[in-house]
Amino acid sequence: MAVQKTPFDPQARGRAALSNRDNRFERLEKFLEADGWDLGEDAPVLRTETRIESPRKIITRNTSPDLDFDRSINPYRGCEHGCIYCFARPSHAYLGLSPGLDFETRLLARPTAPELLAKELSSPRYQPKTLAIGTNTDAYQPIERSHRIMRQCLRVLQEFRHPVAIVTKGSLIERDIDILSDLAAQGLTRVGISVTTLDRDLARKMEPRVPSPERRLETIRKLSEAGIPVRVMASPMIPGLSSHELESILAAAKDAGAQAASAILLRLPREVADLFEEWLHTHFPERCNGVLRKMRAMHGGDLYDPQFGRRMVGEGPEAELLQHRLALARKRLGLADRLAPLRTDLFRVPPKPGDQLSLF
Repeated sequence: MAVQKTPFDPQARGRAALSNRDNRFERLEKFLEADGWDLGEDAPVLRTETRIESPRKIITRNTSPDLDFDRSINPYRGCEHGCIYCFARPSHAYLGLSPGLDFETRLLARPTAPELLAKELSSPRYQPKTLAIGTNTDAYQPIERSHRIMRQCLRVLQEFRHPVAIVTKGSLIERDIDILSDLAAQGLTRVGISVTTLDRDLARKMEPRVPSPERRLETIRKLSEAGIPVRVMASPMIPGLSSHELESILAAAKDAGAQAASAILLRLPREVADLFEEWLHTHFPERCNGVLRKMRAMHGGDLYDPQFGRRMVGEGPEAELLQHRLALARKRLGLADRLAPLRTDLFRVPPKPGDQLSLF
């Protein structure tokens, strides 16, 4: 797959991807070539662009045996957090965009998501089960501050008394503690906070627009103090780069108030493998071969094995050791492997203006 080189340094602009690799559906390969003129022009600023998308439905279903939920919503497509390892990057190819820099800079917002959510929850055929948010792209990425789509979706879920599980790296979730604490008091919400490393320098390179590790631990503390159940997600674990921090991450999260902990091995589907390898060669050349060798050893000789049951944990001695360390750390720290199930029996469709109200 060809690399469309950028005429600037993405890292200097707070971006993780180093190129805009063509997506897998393109028939032609694009290249930027020097024209021979050395004019000393200033490099362009790579700004975030947001477009509006109006989907027909907002609830997405899945039947994956690796996941503990069967439905989710995504208020945004693409993610300005720009984590180089993000397994959602290949989804940008369906938009005719690159999973590289386009994924971080050319975003789609779905402002009709709250309206669609309310409509779908109101269907007579709808049966409530936990709804997941943030499992593909982060609903609390920076553009949520102005669009506020996630907050409006939470308002809908609050009105319907619908259970919701949230995964995020964004400290912006603290803005919605008023809604989340009300849901938590009814057993209707839980939150997973992803802490990939405690190393500020590594975090800055790997996930450039995500709050610092210390800031995410503070978010765990604030949510926990508000009565909201929190699980720390030490994910992804990158062998040879961050996996040695597993126990430290769990201990710090426990001190901040986390009740449960999980860890998932680095996943490198489709275009993510080339993007990650390019990033690794640039920032950690001395570790690159070792990291890639360990990844192949844990995925049957490939950088990624998409098979259910193996894609998140890997296989072989090193993968088993990582899971053993996770189990021992949880036991030692008193952390559960998962949070309590959420309630579904409180679900109700709120009355609309003009509806006949019940007398009971």
